Formats: sequence, C-alpha cells, structure tokens
Amino acid sequence: MGGIISTFFSADTIRPILFYVGGQAKYIWGLKGNLDDLQTETENLIARKQDLLNKVKLAEQQPRTRRTRSVQRWFERVEEMETKVKNLQKEGDRQVDRLCLGGFCSKDLISSYAFGKEVENLKETVIELKKEGEAMKEVYGEVPEGAAVAIAVERTIVGQESILDRVWRCITDQEKNKGIIGLYGMGGIGKTTLLKQVNNKFCSDEQHHFGVVIWSVVSREPNLKQIQVDIGKRIGFSTDSWERKSFEERASDITNTLKHKKFVLLLDDIWESKIDLTNLGVPLHSGSKIVFTTRFQGTCGKMRADKKFQVSYLGDEDAWDLFQAAGGFCFDSHSEIRELAKTMASQCHGLPLALETVGQAMAGKEYPEEWRRAIEIISASASKFEDMEKKVLSRLKFSYDSLPKDELRSCLLYCCLFPEDSEIEKTELIEYWKSEGFVDSSSGWGVLGALVRACLLEEGGDDVKMHDMIRDMALWIANEIEEEKFLVRAGVGLTDAPKIEEWEGVKRISLTENKIQSLPQIPNCPRLQTLLLADNHIKEITESFFQSLPSLRVLNLSENDSLTELPAGISSLVSLHHLDLSWTDIRGLPQELKALVNLRYLNLEYTFEISRIPEQLISSFSKLQVLRMLRCGSNHRPIVEEGNVLSDDAESLMKEIHCLEQLNLITLSLHGSRGVENFLKFPKLQNITQALHIEHCNSLPLNLLHLANMEHLEELSIWDSNLEDWNVDCAGEVQKMRKLSILRSSNVKDLTWLVFVPNLKWLRIHHCGDMEEIISVEKLSEVSEMMGELNLFSELEFLSLGNASNLKRIYRDPLPFPQLEEIRISKCPKLKKLPLNSSSAKGLKIVIWGKKEWWEELQWEDQATQNAFSPCFVPS
Repeated sequence: MGGIISTFFSADTIRPILFYVGGQAKYIWGLKGNLDDLQTETENLIARKQDLLNKVKLAEQQPRTRRTRSVQRWFERVEEMETKVKNLQKEGDRQVDRLCLGGFCSKDLISSYAFGKEVENLKETVIELKKEGEAMKEVYGEVPEGAAVAIAVERTIVGQESILDRVWRCITDQEKNKGIIGLYGMGGIGKTTLLKQVNNKFCSDEQHHFGVVIWSVVSREPNLKQIQVDIGKRIGFSTDSWERKSFEERASDITNTLKHKKFVLLLDDIWESKIDLTNLGVPLHSGSKIVFTTRFQGTCGKMRADKKFQVSYLGDEDAWDLFQAAGGFCFDSHSEIRELAKTMASQCHGLPLALETVGQAMAGKEYPEEWRRAIEIISASASKFEDMEKKVLSRLKFSYDSLPKDELRSCLLYCCLFPEDSEIEKTELIEYWKSEGFVDSSSGWGVLGALVRACLLEEGGDDVKMHDMIRDMALWIANEIEEEKFLVRAGVGLTDAPKIEEWEGVKRISLTENKIQSLPQIPNCPRLQTLLLADNHIKEITESFFQSLPSLRVLNLSENDSLTELPAGISSLVSLHHLDLSWTDIRGLPQELKALVNLRYLNLEYTFEISRIPEQLISSFSKLQVLRMLRCGSNHRPIVEEGNVLSDDAESLMKEIHCLEQLNLITLSLHGSRGVENFLKFPKLQNITQALHIEHCNSLPLNLLHLANMEHLEELSIWDSNLEDWNVDCAGEVQKMRKLSILRSSNVKDLTWLVFVPNLKWLRIHHCGDMEEIISVEKLSEVSEMMGELNLFSELEFLSLGNASNLKRIYRDPLPFPQLEEIRISKCPKLKKLPLNSSSAKGLKIVIWGKKEWWEELQWEDQATQNAFSPCFVPS
C-alpha cells in the first residue's frame, strides 16, 4: 500500500499540486537553497561592512574627522542583521531535517512554511542592506570643533574633586565680578592636573555658555608670542603668515575676534611676572573668564584675581588612595606590606607628585624587607630615594630658584633647622634671621610675607609652618647644592650629641628636641654660625666647649630644665648675636658674659631660678636690641644685695636697661609697688615694653592711662595685686594688647575697663574672690558715649575663669564671639549662665570645659541655644 502511495505521489505529480496551493510551496522545497543563499549574501554584506569600516577608521585618525551618522547607523543595522542570521542558521539544520519527499514536503508543514518565508525575507533584506552600503559615498566628514580640545591627564584627581567643583561653579557663574580666577599652591600639589580637568570638563559638560576654551602654558620665562599663537590657533589664526605678523598686529586680531565671543582662557604655570592680558590682545569683557595656576599666592594679587583658590595637600585617606593607584599594589604577597605601604605613603606628606613618584618606585616590591629599607632611606634623606631628586625635589627647587633675592633663599633654608611639623613663631624666626644678618629690623616681615606668598611657608596665625617635603628640599639644597653644610638631627630621639667628626666644616647645626644630657667633647668648628640645642636634657657643658666656635652667631639652649649654670668658657663666643636661655634652671649669669660685646638678642624668660645678675653686665651689651626677662627670677623674691641688679625695687636694673641705646623691645617682671614706680620713671622703657608681669602690689601705681601709652604692649599679667582703683576712666584704647592674665587680685568686682582692649585674644581670670562680673552694664553705660559702638570681645579666642566664688556673670546679654574657640570654667559656683545665644560664634567650633555638675545646672537663653552648644561640652 505504501508503495502504491509513493508511486502515486511522485515528484512530477506533487510539484504542480503544491504550486496549485497558492504558489507558496517554494518556502518549503526551496528552504535549503535559500539558507545557502542567505549565508553567501551575509558574507558579502560583512565584507562590504569591513571595507567601509577600514576606510572610516583610517579617516578618523585625522583631527576633527568623524564617521557620518548614516554610516554609523548602517554599521549598527548590519550588526543587528548578523545576529539575526546567526540565530536563524542555528534553527536551519533542525528545519532541514523535517523535510521529506525529497525536500518537497515537510513533516510539519506550518512550521517549515513559516521558517522558509522568514529565510526568504531575511535574504532579501541582506541584499538590500548590501546595496545601501555599496551606494554610500560620504562615510566620514569634518565635524565642528567643540568649545575645548581634550588634554591628556597624567594622574587621577584623587582628593581634589571638591575644589574642582568649586572652581567649575565659579567659572560657569555669570557674575561680572568673578572674571579672573587664580589657583595657587606649591609645586607638585596638582594645580596643572586640576586645570586640565577643568579644560576637559568643557568637553563632557555641554551645559555651559562659552564658545571657545583656550589653553596655554606660561612657564617661568613667559614667551608672549607663543601665548598669542596658542590663542590664535583656537580662534582660527593658524597660518604661518599670521604668526609672522608683529606682536601688535596679532594682538589686534585677537581682540577683534574675542570681543564677540564668550571665552575661557586657561593659563598654566604663571610665575611671579604679571601677564598683561590686554597687551596680548585678550579683552576683559563681561561673561568671559581667565583661569590661571601659579606657585605664588602673590601672583593672584598681581593678576588682580577676583577669586582665588588654594590647592592644598591631600588628607591621609586621599593620599593613600593616590599612592595605591600609582603603584598598583597587590598586598597578597605578605601580610605586613599593607601597613608598611601606609607608612611609606605618609612619608610623602600629602604631596601628589611625591605620592606618584614613590608609589611608582615601589610597584612590584613584594618583600617586607624591601619596604623597610625604603622607609629608612626616605626617612633619613628624601633626596636619596629613587627618583625623588630628579622628579620631585628638583621641581620644588624651581620655586626656591625663582626667589628674587639671596636673602629670601637664605631665610628659607634656615627654616629646615626646625623639627618636622614645627609651628615656628614668626617673631622668633625673624629674630634668628636678624642675628644671622639675613635681614635688618625693617625687612624681616617683608621676607616672611614673600615666602608665604611663594607657598614655601604656610601661614598659621602667630606661627608659620614648613611643609615636610619643602623641608626635605631645603635640606637637600643646603647640603648638596649650595654646600652650606647643615647638620640637622632635630626631633629624632638622640641621647648623645653626634660625634665631633660630624661637626667639622658644618655651618649650621640643629639638635633641637632630643634627649641629649651633656656636651662633654670640644668641637672645632670655625665655620659654625648657628647651634640650636633647645628642648634637650642637658645638665652640663664642658668648660672648653665654646673655645673653638669663633664664628658662632646664634646659640639656643632654651628648655633644658636641668641646666643650672653656664661654663666660663662661653666668653669665647665673641661673635655671638643671639643667646636664648629661656626655660632653663640657670641660677645666675656669669661675669664672663661681658665678653659678648656683639650680643643683640638675650632671652632670659621663665628662668625662674635666677637669683643673681651681676651689676654692669646688662649695660655692657651695648648692641642689645631685644631683652626678654619675663618671669626671670620669679621663684626667688628679689632682695637688695650688693653687686646684684635683681632687687625688689628694680631701680638698678631699670637704669642699666635704660642705658642700652639700641634696645627696641623688652619684656619684664616687676615686684611690689616700688618696682612698678621705678619702671614708670623711664618713659623710654614703657614705649618698648612688649610684655609685663606684675606681682605683689598692694597699691598698684599703674593705671589704664599708662597702659594706653604703652604702644607695643601685647601681654599683661597681674598677680597678687590690688586692682580696686582701676576704674573706667581711660583716655585711650590699649590697641595692641592680646593677652591678659589676672590672678589672686583682691578688691576688684569687675573688669569693665576691658572695653578699652578691643583686640584681646586671650583672657584668664583666676582666684579673684571678689569678682562679681566681668563687664558691668551700669559702668558700661558711663563710657558708651565716649566709645561709640562697642564690639565686646570681638577678637577673643580663649577664656578661662577659675576659683571665682562670687562671679555671677560675664555679661548680662548674649555676645557674638565671632573668634571664640575655647572656654574653660572651674570652681565658679554662682556662674549659672553664659553670654551665648544660638548665633554666638556661628560657624566656629567652640570647646567648653567644665565640671559636669556645673554644666547640668547651667541656664540657657532658649532651647535653640542649648541645642547648639550641647555638643561643645567636654567634662574636666
């Protein structure tokens, strides 16, 4: 039967029948051929695509050349088609297996019909797609140039995202008064990277209103023609003939073009020379911006920057992130390496350039021993570490080289004598410079300002700091470049002084902040000019220690609290200008000091144990300019003794000091009423007094009028004295006073006279049992008309009140306290309210110390005030 059917339905019989059924049978009996054709046509399409793609990629290697949108869309459609064909071909083998009767029929007619039709349609689409590709003529073209041209950035912007955002907001802010923006900071801090990121942000952020962004590098010796050429290329003047025009002609062309545009000009690395933008042809009109980087804060002023941003060092976390990124470290090799790497990163002190250099140098180091050795090297001398001299210190040295005078360079190098992270008191530093002969009495502050503006020293109120990487640079320069020969072992824990052999030929030595107990050897240092031995444990100095130091100009023995006497051999220091004995336990000054005829600075402050200073010793220092004697001999009540100028009435001491014609600054301690009276006999001394300490005056002859006449008085302390007669009757303000301490002073109920001390920063009142209030409202009304607007405590930073059993209030009403940082209260049981409200010290973090019981009983202006200050309390 099956044979009969097969014979009956032969191929010749079935074909016409199937054609009769709508003529659609071709999708089944033609399936295998169509699949083969689809494969062939797809291969042809892919070949056409590859030809066009090669052509486009070659063209795109040229600047500002991009593929057309139509060809890009065609490529995308071809890729979609390739995917469809591949998926269809996977199903094709299964569909072919379903065919029967020699391929003219199917075991699943409906499925095979649908599949065959899809293959046929896809083949036709592939053929049409290939024809479109063959017809394409313009597959690439020149695109309009954007506002900015992207610049390659060497490093990531780790830790500087915040400043980038602030700079960007300032640029895109259309306010007229923010047209010139300066970014300043020391070398290697990341200013150029930041400016490149600003430039590239114009490429990615289309929400700005500028037509063109121009980039130019200025550098140390500015090439003004090259800056004009950089500007010209970005605005269409790129021909050789234009570059051959005169400077003035180019400037005119630039002006005529840019005055019709909103532009941003990015100038990288301006040094101290001002760039005259108008002279270059750059019009300073509304809506356009100038952004520049510089190592010198002062350049922001010269360029008349409307806004300036300091680019600072990275914090610990950001520095660690950058260090890891630079080295690409894997910490799996040894468990110790991660912590060693963190120590290594800390040696870079947050300077991005150093972090990258050291991170790259340590890449691939897998043994802890390698890391420990590297830490030893960079800690001892950064210049000895791989690539630090070439890539970091030499770049930092550009700032040193650019300083306009030798005195500036010498003053900077001097700062590396102080320990790492030191806060160097400004006035102290200038005195060192004077004693060394680098500056005179009028130029010291100018030099200090120049170094701060050059970002080589950091501003810190009364102090300056030298960044540790700048310090490393200075040590490298002093020892290897300038051949000054510094021996600096400050703050490294020495218990013995370096061997005498290391002292030979050295010009300056700093052994500050160690644990050295004695100086038993005799150095031979004919070149030595500075010897800093402060903050050690020195008990004795051998008699002949100073005999071979003929050039020594500066000697600091301060803060050696075990030092009780000076050797007679100190008389050999005939060149000495600067002698600091403060905070030592020396008991007297030897007669041999008379040999120091060149002494210009003598510091005896806080030498509590001194009981004897020979007559005619102080007056023998005819060149003395600074004499500091605050709290000198305070542990010994002065007595009249023949041959000793330290006496209760201070008369002979005042006479000797008065003889010093070059003296321009003194600090003094006075005992008893007679001592104060003798001081007041010498108006010259009052005029040069910077700090005054008064004790044991039952009847204080000093009054506010005297203080007002002391033009240079900055610090006053009054202990165990009667202030009953100090009333609010002053005829003038005590302008320069910054610090006031009143202890154990009786019969005083208030200090309303403080309204005449407008710049007071530090106030301590202790053991004043009669004190009821600091500022009396009633007494204040007596002077309000005389004083005009009162800004009570507007500069106050520190307030300490203790053992004042009757103190009820500081002031009746809340005060702003815009500068206040710390309040300390102890044993003031009646003080139930502070003069604060929710606006006091707004934006500042105040610390308030006191007993928990006192704090819990404190009354507040309102709930908002209590909420504002509750986090500030620290129980003591």
